[in-house]
Amino acid sequence: MAHASVASLTRTIESLLTSNSPIESLICDHRDEFCALHEQVSSLEVFLKNFEKNNVSGEMTDLEVEVNEVASAAEHTIQLRVTEVVLANDEKTHERLSDTLQLVVEDMDRMWKESTKIQDKGKQVSDGSLVQDFSSSTNNILNVNNNMVGRDDQKECLLEDLTRSYSGEPKVIPIVGMGGIAQQKGNFAGPLYSTIKMDDTVKTKGEAELADMLQKSLKRKRYLIVLDDIWSCEVWDGVRRCFPTEDNAGSRILLTTRNNEVACYAENFSLQMDFMDQDESWNLFKSAAFTNEELPYEFETIEKQIAEKCHGLPLTIVVVAGLLKSKRAIEDWESVAQEVNSFITNDPNERCSHLLGLSYNNFTSNLKACLLYFGIFREDTEIQVKYLMRLWMAEGFLNSENDLEGEAMKCLQDLIDRCLVFVGKKSLNETNIRSCKVHDLIHD
Repeated sequence: MAHASVASLTRTIESLLTSNSPIESLICDHRDEFCALHEQVSSLEVFLKNFEKNNVSGEMTDLEVEVNEVASAAEHTIQLRVTEVVLANDEKTHERLSDTLQLVVEDMDRMWKESTKIQDKGKQVSDGSLVQDFSSSTNNILNVNNNMVGRDDQKECLLEDLTRSYSGEPKVIPIVGMGGIAQQKGNFAGPLYSTIKMDDTVKTKGEAELADMLQKSLKRKRYLIVLDDIWSCEVWDGVRRCFPTEDNAGSRILLTTRNNEVACYAENFSLQMDFMDQDESWNLFKSAAFTNEELPYEFETIEKQIAEKCHGLPLTIVVVAGLLKSKRAIEDWESVAQEVNSFITNDPNERCSHLLGLSYNNFTSNLKACLLYFGIFREDTEIQVKYLMRLWMAEGFLNSENDLEGEAMKCLQDLIDRCLVFVGKKSLNETNIRSCKVHDLIHD
């Protein structure tokens, strides 16, 4: 996060120094100040980038937060002062810009001095480490094994509810469990229903008009509606009124929620998504981390320990498995196992957050920036991949000077391999990814 903020500040200064617009002539008196600041910020950016590449202890955390806040505030203030110069172009605004630049230089100098005090505590794997020659385990994002692991009883129960003959009002099927409880590897959800296509004018219509349109489009039809992550009874009441209840025999409304009160309110009977047992956890871990590979006994023992410490929560299992799939030294596996053991807590939500943080802390600086960038999109937004990659390029998150698009796709693949980002739509021939989305818990 700190590196991303400093990188953004660097790009802002560079854009001001290289601009061919009238801004260049207006700030020419401050060029030396901008150049000095650019040199200082660029050095801090390089330091943070190299620092985050290593396996560093948590000592940097507080400083990273401060650097992030200082860099973000500095970028905002510089943009504000430059705007004032453009609008007024008088002595007072130029003085304010000079004062701001001086303060930013002082702040960056302080951050640089604090940063250089931190010694690299990353554990360096010795030359004598036990390294196993695994075949590459990084799955191609378009060739993910989509088989569902475990959940056999719940799957059968759900299929029976969805397919058996039923008359009367549409049947509501609530599925309740904590966030990440139903997560599985890959895109196992197939196209279960047809999309109701509407033109772009829906964006200009109010909620009541949209509800009426939906009512009319579903009237006298058998439908399956899937509603994900309903948080409150009030939300359910508002959404439920959008669906017709007469002459819709055989219809189903499937909803998921983390709130048992919502599930009971929607329907007397709900499907509880329990935690995976030990065998299911182990099978999911193997499926997510390795395919068609025989692991040495030493690795298998550690793998089982880690899978057990995930306490049956599928999301944490696949995230940790995604982290380990690229590790080749047994010391790395033992280190991850120790970190997972340190996250023992009775709160499954807190445990899940810790394990997501473990995966994040093992990212390179540019991959961290790419994941954090998903935060600008609203929760559950399906994002066009080409648009996302252009944004990453514009923000300067990518290392490659030549094939930026290739580097962007590699970052996206890394995030998908780690089960933090999911494929939305593919091209007709399924050779390219068209859209993606991030898991709800990443936003949380």
